[in-house]
Amino acid sequence: MNVKIISFTPNPEKTAAMAAKLTHSKIKPEDLDKKSEKELQSILREVMKLGHTSVVEHSCFSFAISDVSRSLTHQLVRHRIASYAQQSQRYVNLNDPNYVTPPKIAKDEQMKKAYDKTMKEIWDHYNKLLEMGIPAEDARYILPNATCTNIIVTMNARSLLNFFELRCCLHAQWEIRQLANKMLEEVKKVAPIIFKNAGPSCKSKGICPEHKKDCPLYPK
Repeated sequence: MNVKIISFTPNPEKTAAMAAKLTHSKIKPEDLDKKSEKELQSILREVMKLGHTSVVEHSCFSFAISDVSRSLTHQLVRHRIASYAQQSQRYVNLNDPNYVTPPKIAKDEQMKKAYDKTMKEIWDHYNKLLEMGIPAEDARYILPNATCTNIIVTMNARSLLNFFELRCCLHAQWEIRQLANKMLEEVKKVAPIIFKNAGPSCKSKGICPEHKKDCPLYPK
């Protein structure tokens, strides 16, 4: 899995702080840019502390994500307030086997061997269909959820905070949890104040919506 932030709102934290300042100020929006960096950062820290996260919707982040499974992206697109552009299995011929192997299968030598054998057979049949003149949009029907795909995702900061609460949780499915943690690492580099306390609900809010008291991260 490869995850890289490829673009984001210029000065994402300053933009969010200006939006926050505007709501309690007589100053015109075009003059908010004159406020000192220190003051704006202080305002942003305060609104984040209070949970007034609507202002961070003005800051957006785009990620290039590759070599993840279709199983992951089926979960990912359930997050509605986002934009997605995914590699098409209709227009792209996936001739070479490229798939994700779950860790529990990878660590069992016998199971891994059977898994790889199954994948090879699937791709052999897929390529045979293509050779027979079946279009890729039809041949793809036999490809598994494990098939690798590439996707570009854009979310605003508020949607990302919600995404991290749900998907960084230890009870989230392992692959999308790995993706969420990598995305969180990326955005912390460019917006450390906004994402300072981002993560599963036990970290961001001190609560466990799953009520899993046996979880090592369960709030004490």
